[in-house]
Amino acid sequence: MQTETIDIAAARQLPQVHLPRNDGMALDLDWVASVQANTSAIERRAATLPGRRSVKKDWQAAWLCKAISLIDLTTLAGDDTEGRVRRLCSKARKPVSRDILEKLGMTGLTVGAVCVYHDMVAPAVQALQGTHIPVAAVSTGFPAGLSPFPLRIAEIGESVRAGAREIDIVISRRLVLTGNWQGLYDEMREMRAACGDAHVKAILATGELGTLRNVARASLVCMMAGADFIKTSTGKEGVNATLPVTLTMIRAIRDYHDRTGIKVGYKPAGGISKAKDALVYLSMIKDELGDRWLQPDLFRFGASSLLGDIERQLEHHVTGSYSAAWRHALA
Repeated sequence: MQTETIDIAAARQLPQVHLPRNDGMALDLDWVASVQANTSAIERRAATLPGRRSVKKDWQAAWLCKAISLIDLTTLAGDDTEGRVRRLCSKARKPVSRDILEKLGMTGLTVGAVCVYHDMVAPAVQALQGTHIPVAAVSTGFPAGLSPFPLRIAEIGESVRAGAREIDIVISRRLVLTGNWQGLYDEMREMRAACGDAHVKAILATGELGTLRNVARASLVCMMAGADFIKTSTGKEGVNATLPVTLTMIRAIRDYHDRTGIKVGYKPAGGISKAKDALVYLSMIKDELGDRWLQPDLFRFGASSLLGDIERQLEHHVTGSYSAAWRHALA
């Protein structure tokens, strides 16, 4: 295994910054049609990623703290209650115990956001008052996105009025599967407009799009339509975030930035539950997009159990022993 070190300054918690919104551009169908994806090459490249970088000891601890600052701490269960959401928000404020942070020399560490269903937005906003942590709401008929379009648009407005500063919308997969790029663009533009000042993350549900070429083209169309982030999955599909999908999407982000000068964020979601997996994703982002994308305004993990595993790894780093998973409950 090749071992490389990464600048520890990039892994420390930094003040959250915000870029200008992605206003989008006119739909360029020639550009969309030109987009291809060499699946075998992408899969070969993705297969090498876990062994290309290995960070240990203090370096690893610093990167894991960085990963915490990029988590959208999420609960999207049918039995969510206000009490559970308040406890989750308390964990978002203090994701790691004080004694561990003191030994690491870290202060002010929080997660990137808290992500909930619309009904839980108001309790989450109230529980996070006095912090910079935004509330993200899943919207537009999440997770299938098959409710009537006017209702999806109305749902966005209700979540924004309740205090959500970020909206995770789901696209209509059929528009991608049938190659209706104009329809996808128009849908995304209207959803973007409904979000107002709230940042919008477009969930592609990549496990249901059939091919990596579809993933690449859908990523590009959503960015043209004004998505501030593109996101892999709802977390409810059979296949969620994968390394080949991530490589495809972040290269689309790079191409869009090269053409327009606009930086668009990326959020892998679903199936990322281990600290070692988070390190692979971070190293990929650094390699493909650069250090600037390692900030909360341009990268997030959609996760819940990931935080618990990272906390266990940090405790092992400072004590030499692993604790039981139940000692790091999220809510």
